[in-house]
Amino acid sequence: MITVDRGRYGCVREDGGDRIEVITAMRARELGRKSVVVGDRVALVGDVSGAPGALARIVRIGERTSVLRRTADDDDTTPEGRLERVVVANADQLVIVSALADPPPRTGFIDRCLVAAYDADVEPLLCLTKADLAGPEQVLDYYTELDLPYVLVRPGSDLAPLRERLAGRISVLVGHSGVGKSTLVNRLVPDALRAVGAVSAVGKGRHTSTSAVALRLPAIGGSRKDPGWIVDTPGIRSFGLAHVSAESLLHGFPDLVEGTLEDQPNCGHTAADPDCRLDAWVADGHADRRRLDSYRRLLASRAGDLDAREQPADDSAPL
Repeated sequence: MITVDRGRYGCVREDGGDRIEVITAMRARELGRKSVVVGDRVALVGDVSGAPGALARIVRIGERTSVLRRTADDDDTTPEGRLERVVVANADQLVIVSALADPPPRTGFIDRCLVAAYDADVEPLLCLTKADLAGPEQVLDYYTELDLPYVLVRPGSDLAPLRERLAGRISVLVGHSGVGKSTLVNRLVPDALRAVGAVSAVGKGRHTSTSAVALRLPAIGGSRKDPGWIVDTPGIRSFGLAHVSAESLLHGFPDLVEGTLEDQPNCGHTAADPDCRLDAWVADGHADRRRLDSYRRLLASRAGDLDAREQPADDSAPL
């Protein structure tokens, strides 16, 4: 499935090759309350011709190989707590788009995305844009212990290194406003605006949807290799992590794991734990202090002690 719009689902055949024929479908009642999201593999019945006005029914959702989730913002909070939302199913890769300047890189946002990726068992890729304005050294130094794969993008530069990492995969693109994600999407898929208009009633060809949209990457140079799919997330600007356990949260900070093993049993590793030994461990040069600060901010945010939307230090931590 490649798009969701007001109860209508745009689907394409897995064996359709390069031809993208969109089949519009609705949920069958027998699905009950099961959610259907972009990336789901579904079984259809009814009119699957894709003709104008045709409407099929989704009767089964295939088993998901991965589920990328986020906890919704506080304005979506219910009496039972903050809602957990599935962003996309069956993704292979999370591409975190961050500018190197104008705006400066927001390591807190990147850290959130990394935790979400590791929790979903999805591989992360850091895509650093505006590389003509600043070098990547400071960002890469911040993540030196993670061996995080990355690509650099400049205006008009060859996107071959990025396309190579996207080939044969379903990749989700996330990024803050101003980092160049929309420009990147349109460079990767030159007819992206037309493609979105064809599968969504929102905007009539303008990329105004706030839901995730899957776009087929075009084959380059007549190659028979699968170019892959990208999932654009125009409405996803942050990843709430309340659904991630404190233990899983640490997966985004492997450089701190050794220090937590040397800490006292049952320590929460927060700034409020007076006997936490992580501070001394970091002070001895085992890890970057900024990484510990970011980890603790995410712990506080996950616990509800800090609103994910009100973390200027998190999203704009200086490098």
